[in-house]
Amino acid sequence: MIISTTNSLEGHKVTHYLGIVSGETIIGANVFKDFFASITDIVGGRSGSYERVLREAKATAMTEMEMQARSFGANAIIGIDLDYETIRDGMLMVTACGTAVKIEKL
Repeated sequence: MIISTTNSLEGHKVTHYLGIVSGETIIGANVFKDFFASITDIVGGRSGSYERVLREAKATAMTEMEMQARSFGANAIIGIDLDYETIRDGMLMVTACGTAVKIEKL
């Protein structure tokens, strides 16, 4: 499956628009990650713990979106948008949304 943030795919023609698909995930960072991240924030630098959590959340949301697109009979998703939102203390929501399509090579 081809997944893209663009609304068209070079070398391909969209033959059918199948609908909007999305995947969501909510992940909580545990207390130890919060503690070490706060130390990183104080002394500067990147928080590897939070970066891993973000990557995991994004991958889960993308996988859910792709599974939904496959159930529609799609072979591509175009116009992908990723949203990151914090909810309550220590919770992160990631949403992936796009348009499921059928494409063929030109």
